[in-house]
Amino acid sequence: MDFRFDLIVDYAPLFLKGTLYTIGISLVGILLGTILGLLIGLGKMMQNKLLAFPFNLYIAFFRGTPFFVQIFIIHFGVIPAILGTTNGLAAGILALSLNSAAYIAEIFRAGIQSIDRGQMEAARSLGMNHIQAMRYVILPQAFKRMIPPLGNEFIVLLKESSLTALIAVPELMYWGRAFQGQYYKVWEPYLTAALIYFILTLTLSYLLSRLEKRLATE
Repeated sequence: MDFRFDLIVDYAPLFLKGTLYTIGISLVGILLGTILGLLIGLGKMMQNKLLAFPFNLYIAFFRGTPFFVQIFIIHFGVIPAILGTTNGLAAGILALSLNSAAYIAEIFRAGIQSIDRGQMEAARSLGMNHIQAMRYVILPQAFKRMIPPLGNEFIVLLKESSLTALIAVPELMYWGRAFQGQYYKVWEPYLTAALIYFILTLTLSYLLSRLEKRLATE
């Protein structure tokens, strides 16, 4: 096997550009997905089943259909309906955000329901309303328990961002595919991309582990 390191060096600036795009769209997807996931998780927990139904349907749809399909629906359907034309970057970020929100919503729901109900009753007896009790008493405790599953979801989202290459988002896998198409090489582009993804996920795992240990000591 003739492994061409010189081709990897030539493509290094593009791999760097793709890596920055991967990090960028993943961070935005994580941020928006977390905010949306919290709201959806709280919505699903409403006592009124009719009001909770749209949130249950949202979670069921995004967890029950392939992310591959969701990307194309958003890229060719949703974004053109909003902007009048398609936009790969906007579609990629929206797809990542909406997909991750469904999983994060379930993480928030499970975390909140794992807290003893007496905590809410105690907070309400001190004069707090439901929102205040949730913000100052329930969520801080639940968040510590949610760090491991949230971390796993963030890592999954980082890896799933590679699928946005299918809609021409110039992230890491986009340039890996361009490399392969230009030189008809397989090992060089895909092993390089795999190594970069491995470094990114390993770094994220380390940071989340440090955060989990720090919160455990507080």
